Amino acid sequence: MKLETMVLGPLETNCYLLWDEQTMEAAVIDPGASGQKIADRLAQNGLMLRMILLTHAHFDHIGGLQQLHELTGAPVWVSKIDSTDPAEMTHGRLIFTNTYEDGDELTLGHIKIHVIATPGHTPGLCCLYLPKEEIFFTSDHILFDITPNIQVWYHMKQALQRYLESLQKVRDFPVQLALPG
Repeated sequence: MKLETMVLGPLETNCYLLWDEQTMEAAVIDPGASGQKIADRLAQNGLMLRMILLTHAHFDHIGGLQQLHELTGAPVWVSKIDSTDPAEMTHGRLIFTNTYEDGDELTLGHIKIHVIATPGHTPGLCCLYLPKEEIFFTSDHILFDITPNIQVWYHMKQALQRYLESLQKVRDFPVQLALPG
């Protein structure tokens, strides 16, 4: 397994290229901007993009989505919950072909990717977990050196409660590497 981080867009969102070195199949996690730049990097590494994975649908995580999808035709995954509320979060930029929910598992070559629902920052935010490698893509659920922005998507008390429940849920995962959005 190989992993590369690209820092993209005006908000410097982390975009991750993940690939299986045996099959050269790749996934892009959160194409924050510059779809062409991401496609060029995939080509430089000789990778076949098999999936684009969105941890949530905020505009800073999907700025390069449409262009990357048009260039590659790769399927785009987003949480079922975030797929239903694009107007507020996405500024009209969300496109997707598939949805996932808590507990779903995706396969990329020999890599297993587990979907972990972690509402709080958005109602449908999902972290992605690679159990064999013990890598946790935390997105904007857990950020380093700052307090995450908890979206007031219903009532502040309810949003905070869901966020705290999500923190408890991921607390005991064995993690060697945590990667923020």
